[in-house]
Amino acid sequence: MSGRARVTLFAALATLLTSWSLAPLVETSGWLLQAAALLAVQAAVGAGGRRIPLARPLTVGAQLLVSLLLLALLFAGKTESTGSGPMAFLVTDFGGLFQQGVRDVGEFAIPAPLTDGIRLLLLCGVLLIGLLVDALAVTLRSAAAAGLPLLALYSVAAGLSAERGGSWFAFLLAGAGYLMLLLSEGRDRLAQWGRVFGAAPSARVSAASGYGGGPGGGGRALAPVRTGRRIGVAALGLALAVPAALPALGGGVLGRPGEDSARAGGGGTISAVNPLVSLQSSLNAQDNRVVLKYRTDSPQLGEQYLRILALDEFNGVKWEASGRPLTDVPERLPNPAGLSERVREGSAEIRTTVSAAETYAQRYLPMPYPATQVDIAGKWRYEPVGRTLVGDQLGKDRFQNVQGAQYTVRSLVLRPTAAQLQSAPGPNPFVQAEYTKVPDNLPPVVADTARRVTQGAQDDYTRAVRLQDFFAVNGGFRYDTKVSSGTGSQAIARFLQDKEGFCVHFAFSMAAMSRTLGIPARVAVGFTPGEKQSDGSVNVSMRDAHAWPELYFEGVGWTRFEPTPRSGISVPDYSRAATPLPQPSAPSALPSQSAAAPSAAPSQNDACPPELKKLGECGGAAPKQSAAPGSGGLPVGAVIGWGAAVLAVLGLPLLPVLWRRRVRGRRLAGGDVLAAWRELGDAAWDVGIPPDEALSPRRAAARVVVLGRLDGEAAQAVHRVAGAVERALYAPPGAEVSAPGLSEDVLLARSALLASATRPGRLRALLLPRSAARVSWALSARLAAVSARTTALSARFRLPLRNRG
Repeated sequence: MSGRARVTLFAALATLLTSWSLAPLVETSGWLLQAAALLAVQAAVGAGGRRIPLARPLTVGAQLLVSLLLLALLFAGKTESTGSGPMAFLVTDFGGLFQQGVRDVGEFAIPAPLTDGIRLLLLCGVLLIGLLVDALAVTLRSAAAAGLPLLALYSVAAGLSAERGGSWFAFLLAGAGYLMLLLSEGRDRLAQWGRVFGAAPSARVSAASGYGGGPGGGGRALAPVRTGRRIGVAALGLALAVPAALPALGGGVLGRPGEDSARAGGGGTISAVNPLVSLQSSLNAQDNRVVLKYRTDSPQLGEQYLRILALDEFNGVKWEASGRPLTDVPERLPNPAGLSERVREGSAEIRTTVSAAETYAQRYLPMPYPATQVDIAGKWRYEPVGRTLVGDQLGKDRFQNVQGAQYTVRSLVLRPTAAQLQSAPGPNPFVQAEYTKVPDNLPPVVADTARRVTQGAQDDYTRAVRLQDFFAVNGGFRYDTKVSSGTGSQAIARFLQDKEGFCVHFAFSMAAMSRTLGIPARVAVGFTPGEKQSDGSVNVSMRDAHAWPELYFEGVGWTRFEPTPRSGISVPDYSRAATPLPQPSAPSALPSQSAAAPSAAPSQNDACPPELKKLGECGGAAPKQSAAPGSGGLPVGAVIGWGAAVLAVLGLPLLPVLWRRRVRGRRLAGGDVLAAWRELGDAAWDVGIPPDEALSPRRAAARVVVLGRLDGEAAQAVHRVAGAVERALYAPPGAEVSAPGLSEDVLLARSALLASATRPGRLRALLLPRSAARVSWALSARLAAVSARTTALSARFRLPLRNRG
């Protein structure tokens, strides 16, 4: 083996050994075998390019291209295709899977499940580091500098990994790989000097040069090699021994984690301690995994919220649960605080059986509120004030969680009336003092806005309803999960000014404003009721994560309110004031039979006032092309020919524009509801919202509204088109479904989608619409049909010939 080939081999081996430090980040290590195979191919391509030889940039470029093609082959089909052909996969699907991996990293705790997105991130990172190491150590012949990318890879893994107890082995492997790389490069450099021929050198020369050896100079090259080995072993020993011998350094590769590094046990988790940590990423999750399934005998499925815990302490920086003592879980939970017998007699007790997914490792038990009895296996503790169950400690750094658990909860469905809440007496002094505390740094605008909104109200119930309607109906607020999720006092003030956010902002703001009015308030975190399936069960997915305020009324207890203007949210009947406001309830959509997992619906559109409408004509006519007349010396035929050629070249980019205009006109001219729905879907696709055939029309429309950032008339137009589609799909046979103004609604929604897009996105939607991929799909389908017919005809003609023979 040549010296350069040896350095190539050890460069790939050093990268692979350093990659072992990433193993604790995921549940399985099978991806390391794939990484080894990909690194081997990448190194072989580099060795072949240098042997030809290719220029250095061409060698690195060839390695990069082959690596991308291998990744494309490995992950092809792992995501829903939005185009056809390898280029479409590399540009759109590959990027989408990469973004999904980034979201998975933010959603799961360590060790995370090895999803396709996370596996893609790991392999991409290892191949990138391998390419840098190979380029530095072999192509540029600087093995010492190759230690920098290896150090970066190890540092990232060591910083993210919670398994510090085993990191010494990963460090040993990484260090050994780097030392072997240096040794191989040293031998290669030494070999280039050749051998020293002649008689044995004198002792004087040997001592001066360091080339001692036996007769004939056979050991001439051994002294530097031995010296390098001794230095490497000494350095490695010091790196391992010093952190262990000096406890003050802490956190070394042999250091043990402290008590503050405790985490929830095993498996991927959406949130191990506080669900607010990833509530926003759950709402924005692309794959929308199902985390809970349940069956219930509740007559009001819209009220079946699964509550995790209550955040009752606001310190100005964040809302959090107070540190309260835990007790053993009683066989029958005590009566809820503040609940009177009169209200309890009007309630019903229901039974709910819940099954948690294996990837959901939450320490707090999701269950309906208020629960009266819980039947679950494992070690759990009960927090009486918040009425929550918390997983107990199972061992060092391990806690009981809900992962994969099946449990049964009995709970009350409370039905207080508006009159009971309006006539509720004042709360007891302890509740009043404890749950009306506000931080000193709360901006004055919070209390001022609360007083202004509730001006003229005579009781706490009326004030609470006015606050709810201020956020959900008439305050001009917009639901948007992309807004930065601050939770402190300044975040509330900013939310009141910008008037856009998601459930965390609405719940925190209403709770804080209620406290400034003297109404005891806290924030509950959990899940909305989910989506009912055809078999009677209900799926609760990641995007059903929710936060809502709970206000205390003596005689009723802690009572849920809903200030979040989001469809799919159930507004309690008791919170509808005697003077009803035009907020329609949002019942759950009929489940789509083809849907693999439910999706959360986005913002309620009636919340935006007319002054926030963003309508405008962004599409323009295609630029007129004119051919310059030829000079008088040219023949007329040549002028016409060259002019036609120029027009053809200039008009080629306009073909997608003309095709989309023609298709749009044909779809909207006939008055066909389904054709108009397809046009609306393609208009959304053109601005970057790919179609999702698994969603029902109502869910699909809600998705377009949120991702397209639509509001006002445009959002209502989208929902009107979806409503017409539902009526057309579910109408009795022979029934005539009329949808006046359908074309105008589609064009209005298209204009708003273009207006909300960025300038590059708008140009892409007009000049290179993504929905033009349907042309290639149609051509592929026709070619396949022609090929099938040709094969059938050939087989038909061959059969008589065989019989004749």
